[in-house]
Amino acid sequence: MAGARCRTLYPFSGERHSQGLRFAAGELLTLLQVPDGGWWEGEKDDGLRGWFPASYVQLLEKPGMVPPPPGEESQTVILPPGWHSYLSPQGRRYYVNTTTNETTWERPSSSPGISASPGPHRSSLPTTVNGYHASGTPAHPPETAHMSLRKSTGDSQNLGSSSPGRKQSKENTITINCVTFPHPDTMPEQQLLKPTEWSYCDYFWADKKDPQGNGTVAGFELLLQKQLKGKQMQKEMSEFIRERIKIEEEYAKNLAKLSQNSLAAQEEGSLGEAWAQVKKSLADEAEVHLKFSAKLHSEVEKPLMNFRENFKKDMKKCDHHIADLRKQLASRYASVEKARKALTERQKDLEMKTQQLEIKLSNKTEEDIKKARRKSTQAGDDLMRCVDLYNQAQSKWFEEMVTTTLELERLEVERVEMIRQHLCQYTQLRHETDMFNQSTVEPVDQLLRKVDPAKDRELWVREHKTGNIRPVDMEI
Repeated sequence: MAGARCRTLYPFSGERHSQGLRFAAGELLTLLQVPDGGWWEGEKDDGLRGWFPASYVQLLEKPGMVPPPPGEESQTVILPPGWHSYLSPQGRRYYVNTTTNETTWERPSSSPGISASPGPHRSSLPTTVNGYHASGTPAHPPETAHMSLRKSTGDSQNLGSSSPGRKQSKENTITINCVTFPHPDTMPEQQLLKPTEWSYCDYFWADKKDPQGNGTVAGFELLLQKQLKGKQMQKEMSEFIRERIKIEEEYAKNLAKLSQNSLAAQEEGSLGEAWAQVKKSLADEAEVHLKFSAKLHSEVEKPLMNFRENFKKDMKKCDHHIADLRKQLASRYASVEKARKALTERQKDLEMKTQQLEIKLSNKTEEDIKKARRKSTQAGDDLMRCVDLYNQAQSKWFEEMVTTTLELERLEVERVEMIRQHLCQYTQLRHETDMFNQSTVEPVDQLLRKVDPAKDRELWVREHKTGNIRPVDMEI
């Protein structure tokens, strides 16, 4: 394959590959490397080299030969009278007989009813078109739970194609999301989008078997479940903080009530002053805990509760969008398979009528061959159209999967960081509350150190004494 020539079908910016080759539609490239995986290396006529998606180019029918530009073939290739050549929108050359309105992919020879290509069987498709083989079977890179899709975001490009001549048997292929991929054992692992990270965009392309054995769960659905679970955990954390606030409020209420209790209110002296300060410290502590509960509500509980209020609703929209793309991809794939079968039937019909012509020559048989050839050509056009629609759906699915999984990854990082910050705020408030509580008992400590039993006894005696003369002892 190396050294073959190809024509570009679509423009490619080259920005999504570290060594990407930039080109416009319709340019000619020389292939340098054609490994499996969907990316080929090529060289432009000006000597620039680089890598590009294999599905963005069309191999020329004869490697090493450059077809003439549209409208110039008649100057280099002699066509039979009435025949003219044109290029299809996909860049494939076809031929039209303006006299009989017959259309064919193959260059007609000077003999009517006989193709320029040898053999009775005629193909209505090029070797590869938009990542499909001539049979119409799509070629894909591996995509499993262990070998994910490796492709950059941004470029509207297909999932790639395998080698054009590669034949995939049932033993060497697997079907994921209604798309047939080569078996991982037969294909080399491609480069990760984020090789240094365990990123969502690399490991959730396939379906995962339900642990209960009730079927499979789409990889994207697992990501959504992770996000919704995170939202639920965040809600439960908020409820936990709310319970903590209730405890603080009830505790403050009980402290304030206790500080108004009249028990031991008649204690006198320095001990009485210390006891009064103990009761006052309870009132101060109650106020501290009320402030703590208010800050917990405004700075921890409320932000946790209000963070992404419409998160679940947004996730449902995202899920429906990706699910619709998967359904569309499956529908496009079914259309390709239907068109491929139709092309096979038309080719068999053409081959049968050609064999009949070899047995019995008649004008009616030749006319039947022309009709069969036109139907075969039309079937080939239908298949190419279905292939193009499939590739578009596949590219859209890929782009949305990569973009959405990266967004879910960003949202999860943001959620975890937000919760971490608010829990840090919770611990900071706890430290501040402990400091304020400590400050309420410091006056009590100071007064307790000043309690003097002797002095209190002296003051009490001075205030309550009745006299200092003892009664005279009586003699009998």
